[in-house]
Amino acid sequence: MALQVDRVDTWAAGMDDQPGGLAAKLEALAAAGVNLEFIIARRAPDKPGTGVVFVTPIKGAAQSRAAGAAGFAKSKSLHTVRVAGTDKPGLAATITAAIAAKGVNLRGFSAAVVGRKFIAHIAVDSTGDATKIGRMLRAL
Repeated sequence: MALQVDRVDTWAAGMDDQPGGLAAKLEALAAAGVNLEFIIARRAPDKPGTGVVFVTPIKGAAQSRAAGAAGFAKSKSLHTVRVAGTDKPGLAATITAAIAAKGVNLRGFSAAVVGRKFIAHIAVDSTGDATKIGRMLRAL
């Protein structure tokens, strides 16, 4: 199976849990010309009235400055591997089982299918784990 496997930086920002909270964050990035590929946003149940948004990619100095001004920071604790390819039944199970066989614990796993293509963002706890699963996924 041919997979495209890349390391990506994940950026995160806190936001107000209210109508328009997420839109304000994304509008600031759009105004800077950021073309996001991946967005996850959710409430922070342990901090009522707040939420968090994770995005990728942020590229170059100008986009990084705009992201920083909007409250985003490159995550130092999320080490993310982006995997894309042709979808097939059971692929997520195959990928996660292979990661488990390498002894790597997942911090997060998000995936979607559009047409016949899938994309997944896999977050782990260390650069070493990301390197290990990146090599393993390229060999699948």
